[in-house]
Amino acid sequence: MRVQITARHCDLSDPVRERAQELSEKLTRFDPRVSGADLIFEEEKRSKKVEAILSLDRVDRIVASAEGQEWMGMLDKLFDRLSRQVRRSRSQAVDHKA
Repeated sequence: MRVQITARHCDLSDPVRERAQELSEKLTRFDPRVSGADLIFEEEKRSKKVEAILSLDRVDRIVASAEGQEWMGMLDKLFDRLSRQVRRSRSQAVDHKA
């Protein structure tokens, strides 16, 4: 799986990058069609935001975002949302074919 991490107006530490890579690769457990993930870390005046765009084969993209003060906490919240969306997408595809 291809994972691309982009930092806009901020510097990311190595543990944050490694955690983002690790969590992104875990999403293939829920759906093997996940082919790539784009993670965008953005910091503005007083707010931090993380956005993730997942690419699935033969399916529309899945987008989720999280805002907060700490990168690690936002990553956990973001991947909870993504995993829920991926599981729902997978179950709908399996149920539809039945």
